[in-house]
Amino acid sequence: MKSRSTLLTIAGVLGLAVAGSWAFAQQPPQGAATPPAAGQGGAQGQRPGGGAPGQGSAPRSVPVALGKATKSAVPVRFDTIGTVQPVASVTLRSRVESQIVEVAFKDGAVVKKDDVLVRLDSRGIEAQVKQAEANILRSQAQLEQAQRDVRRFEQLLANDAGSRVNLDNSRTQVATFSAQIRADEAALENLRVSLSYYTIRSPITGRAGVAGLKEGNIAKTGDGSPPLATINQTTPIYVVFSVPQRFLQDVRAARDDASSRVEVTPQGSTKAVVGRVGVIDNAVDAASGTITVRAEVENAEELLWPGQLCNVRVVFRTEPNAVAVPREAVQSGQRGSFVFVVVDNVAKVRPVTVARSVDKLSVISEGLTGDETVVTDGQMLLTDGMRVEPRGGGAPGQGPGPSAAGEPRKGAS
Repeated sequence: MKSRSTLLTIAGVLGLAVAGSWAFAQQPPQGAATPPAAGQGGAQGQRPGGGAPGQGSAPRSVPVALGKATKSAVPVRFDTIGTVQPVASVTLRSRVESQIVEVAFKDGAVVKKDDVLVRLDSRGIEAQVKQAEANILRSQAQLEQAQRDVRRFEQLLANDAGSRVNLDNSRTQVATFSAQIRADEAALENLRVSLSYYTIRSPITGRAGVAGLKEGNIAKTGDGSPPLATINQTTPIYVVFSVPQRFLQDVRAARDDASSRVEVTPQGSTKAVVGRVGVIDNAVDAASGTITVRAEVENAEELLWPGQLCNVRVVFRTEPNAVAVPREAVQSGQRGSFVFVVVDNVAKVRPVTVARSVDKLSVISEGLTGDETVVTDGQMLLTDGMRVEPRGGGAPGQGPGPSAAGEPRKGAS
């Protein structure tokens, strides 16, 4: 019984050994390719997009936005900040001390030259004027009496009935009273001038400020006395600003050039008024390297106000055939500025020299002729010689160009 169990155990071990050897023999060798699964054999070995194995793809085109280099009239100009100043500003003060009896203008009103603004109590000076007029009448009567005496003594002396001494004394009286009349007339004229101080008139045409004194107050003399009013001339008006000294020759030429102009826009407004360069200061400020310029503006609508800050654009001249490209077309590199010029859908690097920027345009002094198509967006994906295609299917070279006045065309911001 024991021998039979031993034989069964040996037979089981041999069976397991034979089964393990057969399973090991069925495994593929290490590194051999696994056969493709059913339905996947056609996908192996093909490139994305369905190309056959080993077939090369077409060159990639980069989508870009394009613009056009153009030749047009572009202004040479400079933008800065200026201050409005009145052509004339008059502070009214009384020349005599007297009580104010009338303020004949409204605060902030426009006044014309010789308009009555303030009247002072002039009763005292008017009485003195009447007294001086009476003195003249008295002196004239005395003169007439002395002249009659001269004629009478001349007749008596001619008839040997009079004395020459009396005649000479009468002639002296005539001369004395004649001089007295001139003195009385001068005194009267002085009083009339003083009387004019009691009626205060506007010396210029302009806009009055707030009256410093009202009826009933005592107007006093001297610089420390309260002013009666301040009048500013606002039409025309001055705009004062500073420009860098490198523009000095341009400003001097603009002063004598009828085509130059100064465009002044008050801050907070979009409406501009146009003037001309009037005065250039006689020295450059060494501390700032700028020179002060004063423009004169008609200001018929009083858009500009004394003391106001404003945006100033000085248009020195206009270049008739300047080459300009959209500002975003110009890129900066280690060797300077450049643009990508597109020829036959191929982008080429073109070094350029930028003279200045006007609105959204860059004026090119060297590197372009004015009929090229340039890349305005997408340059970061480009290299020299790379193929491009217009973004969105637009035709190349339809970017905005400068108008005749140097401003963007309608529709361009």
